[in-house]
Amino acid sequence: MTAQVLIKNASELVTVRSAKGGPKTGTEMEDLGVIRNGAVAIEGKEIIAVGGTDEISARFGRAETVIDARNKVVLPGFVDCHTHLVFGGSREDEFVQKIKGRSYLEIMQGDGGILSTVEKTREALAWPGALLERAQVFLDRMLTFGTTTAEIKTGYGLSEESELAMLKIIARLKDSQPVDVVVTFLGAHALPKEHQHRRDDYVQLVLGMLERVKTEGLAEYCDVFVEEGAFSPSEARTILEKAKEYGLRLKLHAGEFNDIGGAELGVELGAVSIDHLEHISERGMELMAGKKTIGVLLPGVPFHLMAARYAPARKLIAAGVPIALASDFNPGSCPTLSMQMIIALACRQMKMTPAEAISAATINAAYALDRGNKVGSIEVGKNADIIILDIPNHQQLPYWFGMNLVERVIKNGVIVR
Repeated sequence: MTAQVLIKNASELVTVRSAKGGPKTGTEMEDLGVIRNGAVAIEGKEIIAVGGTDEISARFGRAETVIDARNKVVLPGFVDCHTHLVFGGSREDEFVQKIKGRSYLEIMQGDGGILSTVEKTREALAWPGALLERAQVFLDRMLTFGTTTAEIKTGYGLSEESELAMLKIIARLKDSQPVDVVVTFLGAHALPKEHQHRRDDYVQLVLGMLERVKTEGLAEYCDVFVEEGAFSPSEARTILEKAKEYGLRLKLHAGEFNDIGGAELGVELGAVSIDHLEHISERGMELMAGKKTIGVLLPGVPFHLMAARYAPARKLIAAGVPIALASDFNPGSCPTLSMQMIIALACRQMKMTPAEAISAATINAAYALDRGNKVGSIEVGKNADIIILDIPNHQQLPYWFGMNLVERVIKNGVIVR
């Protein structure tokens, strides 16, 4: 038999396979399905064989491309299941304010925060081609760091015209570069300045946007920021129930600064994931575990905001909640494109083991985007989204932090880096 690509002699072939199917929970997250001296064969876009090097080499004696991964780790490509990648401007001035002691909420209540990016993004939308090119650069850097699938949210337009323009930019991104893009409508990210005293009017505006999103097929998911200073559970329910009627799947930002019942609401409405969760009740954990609602943890956010509180990963794992990791790449609270850095933070700040963090950044993150049947692990029949790291074992991935360990990236069977 022949294969187009054969990767062999991997010090560790980290398959991250899920023995039971679905996202990993509890002690399952420690099982990475490591094959020492491993090999993987690829034909077209798909993985066609996985096993030891002797076995796979015997089956596939010839290959168009042979990659010797001796003394290296082979992993599935990272899945970044929570980003805000399309935006105008940057907020380094707020970073300096945080260093001097101002909190994120204090900055948000002034002239900064999300609304400052909204203003810059609306201005940038006058030249959508430039905004598209900037986002393409971000995705290219993500790919260099090993991310092969990414979710992108709107949320920096906050008007019908601007939100729809952002969605159309994201649609163009899907066809312009190798990273697979999943689109989420986040019109309910914050109240824009022109609606600060007309909350009900803005909720109705978002409902109108949803109709356009459905009619034009612009997004797969709808998200709402459920938080003090953003949207109440009641407002979120109105928006999410309408999104569900329109056939969109649901996500929530919840528990970033306060617990106001977002986790409970998300479980009730059947959300695929609930993201942030720095603040979550015992009842919220219990409900999420019962429904296998994925908790997407974003350790880069409290790190960048210099906050003391991180999501209680150990409690969530012990409760049986499936945990994913994501960057939350955005200009205000997490300006990093590296899932390697996110894994390093998860281990250091949330006491996740390297194996748990890798499971969370691959297979569980794939399920947080309903892509677990296609990406997130190295298994026969799945897309050949594979990265090769210049380290001899997976525990070194979070150990060496602040550098790029990815030597090669394969996307859909093609070497792209």
